[in-house]
Amino acid sequence: MAHLRSRRRLALAVPVVLSLTASLGFLPGAASAAPLTASAATRADGPALAYVVNTRTDHRTIASVKRAIAAAGGSVVIAYEQIGVIVVHSADPDFGSRIRAVRGVQSAGATRTAPLAAAGTTDEGAVKVLSAAEAAKVSRSAAAGQEPLEADQWDLRAIGADRAAKKDPGSRKVTVAVIDVGVDDTHPDIAPNFSASQSANCVGGKPDTTYGAWRPVDADHYHGTHVAGEIAAARNGVGVAGVAPGVKVSGITVAEPDSTQLFYPESVVCAFVFAADHGVEITNNSYYVDPWLYNCMDDPDQRAIVDAVDRAQRYAQHKGTLNVAAAGNSNDDLDADALSDASSPDDSTPVPRTVDPHKCFDVPTQLPGVVTVSSTGVTGAKSYFSSYGKGVIDVAAPGGDRFQIPDTPSKNGRILSTLPNNQYGFLQGTSMATPHVAGVAALLKSKYPWAGPATLQRLLKAEADNPGCPAGPYDGNGDGVVDATCVGDKHLNGFYGAGIVNALRAVR
Repeated sequence: MAHLRSRRRLALAVPVVLSLTASLGFLPGAASAAPLTASAATRADGPALAYVVNTRTDHRTIASVKRAIAAAGGSVVIAYEQIGVIVVHSADPDFGSRIRAVRGVQSAGATRTAPLAAAGTTDEGAVKVLSAAEAAKVSRSAAAGQEPLEADQWDLRAIGADRAAKKDPGSRKVTVAVIDVGVDDTHPDIAPNFSASQSANCVGGKPDTTYGAWRPVDADHYHGTHVAGEIAAARNGVGVAGVAPGVKVSGITVAEPDSTQLFYPESVVCAFVFAADHGVEITNNSYYVDPWLYNCMDDPDQRAIVDAVDRAQRYAQHKGTLNVAAAGNSNDDLDADALSDASSPDDSTPVPRTVDPHKCFDVPTQLPGVVTVSSTGVTGAKSYFSSYGKGVIDVAAPGGDRFQIPDTPSKNGRILSTLPNNQYGFLQGTSMATPHVAGVAALLKSKYPWAGPATLQRLLKAEADNPGCPAGPYDGNGDGVVDATCVGDKHLNGFYGAGIVNALRAVR
């Protein structure tokens, strides 16, 4: 599976880029990446590819563009007229260039470089499943009032979530949608808080609300179930507890059902729109949109991806949804002058390139208004894998770190949560930090139901605890080499943003 990365806020770097109404034709150049060349030979054979075509939202323009799509050899899968995004399939290798020349089309491009037939999640390393014997051992350490496996949940105590639950576990009027590989709603820790009416399968760009369509296709698609448990596992005397055990959680599947589990743009567009239209207050996004780790604005396909996904997430914001996303596991300084990308495109043959992170954008974590999250371990230090960068990271949260060992029964520095088929396991990554922030945001929304996305983001930052930059060199893995440099102060810095979120302060 691919790994997520994040970048500086587009709102700060190029605000006009992501205006829902601005034509991308007015964007400044962003040269730093080679134009798309992968699979050019395959395209010449005419395989079916998926595209996003972005236009104005008036009915006349959309109708005209639909006719042009058909004339150019494309077929409409679905049109999100409220944001001016049309998902199209076409086997014509010249479809992209032809449709971009049509009056009313503001941007258009292929969303993949391989034929229709693998978004990369942000967990770092393989899952460690908790065996029955190990679970029994942990359960014997449970204190009065704790869930059976809570003794291993150092992360809850790190942000005061265990104490917060006694004061306010969150409101059932608040739903966090897990946009991911699927959520196993039959898990006994998830079932009590699961909202089927706000769940769907968006793979391919069109929502499928058939009952159970949101579930993972197999046990290897465990990522979304783990994330859902971190947010809202019920305090019901079973297994673990979530940060906000009183709120509801839903699942919106966007990952391809095969082993690659890629998250394509049209699926993510569908997820944001579906969440917004179904009253979801918060979305959790522990992934980056495939196939490009960075979407460079001098490439018409990548440019269209940025435009389409941003239209969808802005639509969600405008309807009151706060979007929270993971910063990535590269240990990159996301405010650097240049970064290497050797993984894109991840659905065909990657072509190594150097990108300017201020001109080539990670989606959705870098989009305006999205809360970008870095990861910490049990000591409160930045996780060795977590990306960072002043002006990029908004807040931090526990995401685990195998080098930071807690005093818990399992002595495991990763995050324990739910897995499909009624199991539990440990994972680490900014994927695990993000649901902690989404959970705290849900507690804030429960306390302040009038608060919109911008207000919730301000509250998250105001309630956070900022340890400031380390006093000495940062050596995350203990090998004697300085791994990262923190820039900033105790108010705002590159490792923690405004600080590590605090659930107890959120409910006080």
